[in-house]
Amino acid sequence: MALSRRRFLSAALAGAALTACARHDAAPAAVRPEAGLAEAIARTEAARPHTGRTVTAHLRAGSSDLDLGGPVVRSLAYDGRVAGPLVRANVGDELAIGVTNGLDHPTSVHWHGIALRNDMDGAAPATPEIAPGEEFTYRFTSPVPGSYWAHPHAGLDTDYGLYLPVIIDDPADPGDYDAEWIVVLDDWTAGVGPDPHDILDGLRSRRMSMHGMPGMGGAGNSLLGGDGGDVSYPYYLVNGRIPSAPTAFTTQPGQRVRIRIINAAADTAFRVALAGHRMTVTHTDGYPVDPVDVDAVLLGMGERYDVLVTAADGVFPLLAFAEGKNGAARALLRTGAGSDPGPDFRPAELAGQVATAAALSAASPVRLAPRAPDAELQAVLSGGMMGYDWRINGRPFTDAVPLTVGENQRAVLRFVNRSMMWHPMHLHGHTFEVLRSDGAPGPRKDTVIVAPMQAVAVAFDADNPGVWMLHCHNGYHMDAGMMTTLEYV
Repeated sequence: MALSRRRFLSAALAGAALTACARHDAAPAAVRPEAGLAEAIARTEAARPHTGRTVTAHLRAGSSDLDLGGPVVRSLAYDGRVAGPLVRANVGDELAIGVTNGLDHPTSVHWHGIALRNDMDGAAPATPEIAPGEEFTYRFTSPVPGSYWAHPHAGLDTDYGLYLPVIIDDPADPGDYDAEWIVVLDDWTAGVGPDPHDILDGLRSRRMSMHGMPGMGGAGNSLLGGDGGDVSYPYYLVNGRIPSAPTAFTTQPGQRVRIRIINAAADTAFRVALAGHRMTVTHTDGYPVDPVDVDAVLLGMGERYDVLVTAADGVFPLLAFAEGKNGAARALLRTGAGSDPGPDFRPAELAGQVATAAALSAASPVRLAPRAPDAELQAVLSGGMMGYDWRINGRPFTDAVPLTVGENQRAVLRFVNRSMMWHPMHLHGHTFEVLRSDGAPGPRKDTVIVAPMQAVAVAFDADNPGVWMLHCHNGYHMDAGMMTTLEYV
């Protein structure tokens, strides 16, 4: 009955706007009132800012030969490149992004972090998947500027290379910087190591030799509560390049550079530092924070951090250390003469002050207004390596009981991790305010790290009606069941 209800909701939410989605007129009468969500979605979309300008692009998802800077691998990508092409627009612009599915299985594009209309989220049941050989155009506006990204919400396709950066600009933002560098991080195995689906099969059957366990002696493993992840990857990439053939960003000494860092990995947190530089953290998951000067930042899968640096004179590696593992991704900042110190170089900044969400506070203009909660929700996270069955509130996604909210409620959601693994928990269609242990507000985010045997509470306003996914952004945990839905009633 849970699956039947999801199929019905897919039609109720998307039927009016997406003519390709079949209507389920024979659905049980008990769930017919959910069709009112379609009107609520349309009303919410109309209230978003609209510039009258449309930004168009087209993506093709398919198999490609990809040059990683030496190794050439056959894998999946958008338009034959990793990371895929940048999608960029202003707040209030309509994005019309056509997608052709050149794969042999259904796919989708989820617009990670953007509080868009539910029927364009790119995750079933709210949005129908795109069949092989078919095309679909996502149409939506974004009400909030920031650094985002897009990827399929179908199986393990993201881990094969299907992802791209998305930037929403605020034309009113003066931009206190001279140059911008978009850095997309990834862990990579397709074509050079075990296939991601073989890895998942090995995890489920406990054939650990198939993929190898991560090294547990990596620097700073304590930041993740002693857990470095489930998979040790052959390569870690910055903008699709292996460490021995790094991409380079060139600017002038003394210029202020805004670095937008996106973690597109499936199983790896990265500690990121720029040799010879301090970073000023300005944003996380698209939202501004009170600026903090640090040596490095820690990003779980799905998280984004924006930092400012003042470029020194020379050649400086940007090092993304695979937290708790034995490897790193790297790129270069070039401002003058100098040589690359090589892929084995580890900047001293990695051992310095590291920014995490716990140390950040939302800038005052984006803090949630003080308000007593109307709804208290809980997501208990459980599972382990034995059997590799990951669950929320004791249930896998195939048997999930949705969390429910009413429109315009203030909800407090408490993540309770009863496993020995860390989980980057992501909520679609909303941002939440991370609450400190004393209840004080922290940063605004859409993805938050929940350490082993710890709890994290977040608050959000239920201002975007629909059926939304809530899941761990470890691709293997999610595919093995750690996902549920948040539904408006």
